[in-house]
Amino acid sequence: MDTPHKIFSPARLWAIASNTLLELVRLKVFYFLLLFALLIIGSSAFMLDFKFQEQFQVLKDMSLGSMSIFSWLLAVLATAMLLPKEIEDRTLYTILAKPVPRLEYILGKLLGILALLFVSILLMSVMFVIALYIKQQAVLTDAVRGLPPEQTADVIRGVKASAFTVSLIPCVAMIYIKSALLASFTLLASTFATSSIFTIIVSFVVYFIGHVQGIARESLLASPNASALSKVFLAFVSLLFPDLRLLNLTDDVVAGNAISSAIFLKTAGLGLSYFCVYTLAAYLIFAFKEL
Repeated sequence: MDTPHKIFSPARLWAIASNTLLELVRLKVFYFLLLFALLIIGSSAFMLDFKFQEQFQVLKDMSLGSMSIFSWLLAVLATAMLLPKEIEDRTLYTILAKPVPRLEYILGKLLGILALLFVSILLMSVMFVIALYIKQQAVLTDAVRGLPPEQTADVIRGVKASAFTVSLIPCVAMIYIKSALLASFTLLASTFATSSIFTIIVSFVVYFIGHVQGIARESLLASPNASALSKVFLAFVSLLFPDLRLLNLTDDVVAGNAISSAIFLKTAGLGLSYFCVYTLAAYLIFAFKEL
């Protein structure tokens, strides 16, 4: 438990966060996941034999889907290695022996993870934009070939409207928020887990629950034979774990639907609320943890 003389210091928080980021960047899994994601995004730029609208849809679907999956894997794997590794190396005891409150330690570690996720998603976004631009130029070259000048302007506007849309920005932002939420839960699991493997397994199970609970809820509510106990249990699970399908805006972007500010704020608010709850729970458990 923190002692009263340990005053919260932004400088110490920054030091822990920056050291955590440097430590995570050295992990080979970061380069593996990022490289694999970039390869998928890059390969999706060369899909042919479709109409230009379908080419952009395939490119966006594969690219945004890859970003979502690999940011999730990076959030879980990187976060799961932090606390157990530092306890095993006894680095944690050295840090907490100094005037470093446990709140600073937890927040510093989480900020380092969030910085890593931000950098990785930013790099993947840059690669995605480059791939999308290359595809747009290739489509424009083929589309306007042989057309009279009076039709060229309309074709160019149609291709550009299919390629870059404003909805891409909130979609990528939600990928980041979703990965941050999963990182906060993984950090929570690591505060009471005995190993990194156990933390990873728990996080994977929660990820699975987050994607199937909506389907289970709809099936249960549609069933006339559902018991009150099962409904109470499902309500508890729905409250404890977020419905991750609600945090997915990729399908709307691929379909060409506009994402309104109200939908984005509602979705982001849901993700950030769970992020704050999981972070607070992680601190409370860690604050009273016997080390």
